[in-house]
Amino acid sequence: MLDHPTLNHLRALKLDGMAEAFAELQRQDDATELSHAEWLGLLIDREAANRSTKRYQSRMRAAKLRHGGAAIEDVNYRAPRQLDRDLFRQLAHGDWIGKRQNLIITGPCGVGKTWLACALGQKACRDGRTVLYHRLSRLFADLELAHGDGRFPRLFRQIIRTDLLILDDWGPERLTTSQRRDLMEIVEDRYQNGSIIITSQLPVDAWHDVIGEPTFADAILDRIVHNAHRLPLDGPSLRKNET
Repeated sequence: MLDHPTLNHLRALKLDGMAEAFAELQRQDDATELSHAEWLGLLIDREAANRSTKRYQSRMRAAKLRHGGAAIEDVNYRAPRQLDRDLFRQLAHGDWIGKRQNLIITGPCGVGKTWLACALGQKACRDGRTVLYHRLSRLFADLELAHGDGRFPRLFRQIIRTDLLILDDWGPERLTTSQRRDLMEIVEDRYQNGSIIITSQLPVDAWHDVIGEPTFADAILDRIVHNAHRLPLDGPSLRKNET
């Protein structure tokens, strides 16, 4: 007789994981052999797992990864793109994010730069870190609009506060004055406060010219490059194959 009231109370308290576990245990004949402490332990374990899953799902929605299904477990190390297996597996542990370091992934079109960045982003979400993906050209456009309609402070806070910021597809267009200013503000505020992944078809040596103004270029690159891991890729396009 207590089954329904108990379930209703658990759900009213938003203890959905405990409610599910309670209902399952009630259907199991051997559950009567469990002690009260064992019952409670199972309910708490399920609730903790349920909340952890919901937090992960929330972080993934907020991350807006271009490849939401990318996962480090699915990386194809046999693909001909010169991916450093040991370095990537080290990066997958995420210690570099905790140390507020950066990662630069370079290589020609189609070698899986964005997919690998998203796989690391997904792993960071699983590890309890906040992640935000932006294609750099679209981010600059959003920031320009935000300056005009009053959204800039809110958008900027979102960019700054995330643990891992993924800036996809750097270059090759030269930055405008406003883009240089916005990028400088981002890297300045994130320096030693959060990590950045940048993907680009251009080698790092060409980034100075893309930024354009030497003083800005020196300042921006100093904050991005000096504490960055580098993952250079090379090879034919993999778009027709699994990444």
